[in-house]
Amino acid sequence: MRYIENAHTSRPYSKIGLGTWQFGSREWGYGADYDDREAARLVRRALELGVTVFDTAELYGFGRGERILGAALRTALEAAGVLREEVVVATKILPLLPVAPVVEQRAVASAARLDVGGIDLYQVHQANPVVRDSTTMRGMASLRRAGVIRDVGVSNYSLARWRQAEAALGAPVLANQVQYSLVAREPEHDLLPYAEGADRIVIAYSPLAQGLLSGRYDAQRRPVNAARALNPLFLPDNLERVRPLLDTLREVADAHDAEPSQIALAWAIRHPSVVAIPGAASVEQLESNVAAADIKLTDGEYAALSDASHRFTPVTWPTALPRLLRRR
Repeated sequence: MRYIENAHTSRPYSKIGLGTWQFGSREWGYGADYDDREAARLVRRALELGVTVFDTAELYGFGRGERILGAALRTALEAAGVLREEVVVATKILPLLPVAPVVEQRAVASAARLDVGGIDLYQVHQANPVVRDSTTMRGMASLRRAGVIRDVGVSNYSLARWRQAEAALGAPVLANQVQYSLVAREPEHDLLPYAEGADRIVIAYSPLAQGLLSGRYDAQRRPVNAARALNPLFLPDNLERVRPLLDTLREVADAHDAEPSQIALAWAIRHPSVVAIPGAASVEQLESNVAAADIKLTDGEYAALSDASHRFTPVTWPTALPRLLRRR
């Protein structure tokens, strides 16, 4: 495993973390056995493999995801021989009314559900269009002083809003969690250069585009769970359009004796400021994801993948819907 050493935090951030949206969330369709047994096995194995970043949110399962992760960590840390201080437990506040008192109350509630002492990275899940960050960050500052949280993060923030949040906090907002993958490259325009220059971290969620970049799906084998079925990337037109990119992923994967998903992850974390947090349906998938941290792409391979991704132009629901209705 490789890590980001950041001057603004004492916690090592593994380049591959574990995203836990699927813990306790019905939309993934994994079932009760996954929550009751597999989640604990995933967390323990992740620790054994050197994963330090575990990301959740109060929205996931409406608090159930935090409880599942907290319970799994309690037993896994001792079993894996890992110190609590070596792990980054990250969660997010749902910013319906993120004024200072609400931020403080919601953080205390999340910490109680996680039952791991202080929250290592407390993130605003989405920028609120009405409530300014001045009051949100006032709550974050109070939480830091009280030891409820250690570092502050945001999610889905533009660069301008990220910097406004830092100005309001009067300290670094360590991380910005955004969608970043071979089919979602907007962070390259400004977020990644800022993170690299200012010693910040970009946490990439959906680094495999919810499995699109695994190559498991095509127009005849579309996903059935709600989380993927509602994603326009899995429209039949897009599953056809993405084939050249998947072909390039497979070519590079063959050169490394790897899977396309591992190459997609290796591409994402090649940037020095990026941590990727793919989910995992099984321990085997987790092990595959973690192994991607050891794959070193050549400049030519990175360029070929980047070029192929630029040529992928997905359609959106408004464009595709009339054609889908005509097919019925």
